[in-house]
Amino acid sequence: MTRQIKVAAIQTSYGEDMAANIRKTEDFVRQAASEGAQVVLPSELFQGPYFCVAQEERWFATAYPWREHPCVTAMAPLAQELGVVIPVSIFEREGPHYFNSLVMLDADGSPMGVYRKSHIPDGPGYNEKYYFRPGDTGFKVWDTRFGKLGVGICWDQWYPETARAMTLMGAEVLFYPTAIGSEPHDATLDTAAPWRRAMQGHAVSNVIPVVGANRTGFEPWANYPNGGQLFYGSSFIADHRGDLVAALGREDEGVLHAEFDLDFLATHRAAWGFFRDRRTDLYGSLAGARPA
Repeated sequence: MTRQIKVAAIQTSYGEDMAANIRKTEDFVRQAASEGAQVVLPSELFQGPYFCVAQEERWFATAYPWREHPCVTAMAPLAQELGVVIPVSIFEREGPHYFNSLVMLDADGSPMGVYRKSHIPDGPGYNEKYYFRPGDTGFKVWDTRFGKLGVGICWDQWYPETARAMTLMGAEVLFYPTAIGSEPHDATLDTAAPWRRAMQGHAVSNVIPVVGANRTGFEPWANYPNGGQLFYGSSFIADHRGDLVAALGREDEGVLHAEFDLDFLATHRAAWGFFRDRRTDLYGSLAGARPA
């Protein structure tokens, strides 16, 4: 008997009403569970709009200690009721420090701990360094009821080191909650395809499924170039070959899911030899700020 895991990703739009956003996410989690999903991934910071589009101090009031965050306290009993694992992306406050974080809820609703986003972007429309400190938890792999899961948050997904580190730590599936879309400084720049391809590459080079959950829809902002941010959806699930096995369009709202045989993947990963043939004695330059 093999170990099977059925994973799902939610793609939807969000507004400023946190309670409404939580209810909307709950509805999609229920839908995913009714379709057999065991792990359900909402998108990044689903508590509200993607506020990092601009620097506004009012948003600091929407951060909470991770155990008390309304998204966590709402999703925990839901995870227990449905028997599903839910990685919950939040704006976290710890004393005077603020992080872009994720709380992993196991299928009994228990919080397994917190991961804090390691790579923090800073550019037009993505002013995250104003709000978040760089994560201090290191990468995390969670030994959940249904398998060992690694989770990176948005900008983390562009770094092959993140995916490789989590796979080395024993991850069997990688998850990336995301909020990404238009680039206000250049209306002709569309990163949707490279965004997918980067993570499909992680799947290939680590022989591991990858799940990406992005938000969709237009979020208007006053005094902002082009009037707001348009998120391009395109959420997907890739298999260990990097092939898309499930995907949504730019404007779709809904759930996508896929099932994987974890025992087959472990054998296939070993057979490829990517981890057998690593040359850590040659990788010293990867650990420094610049090559020696």
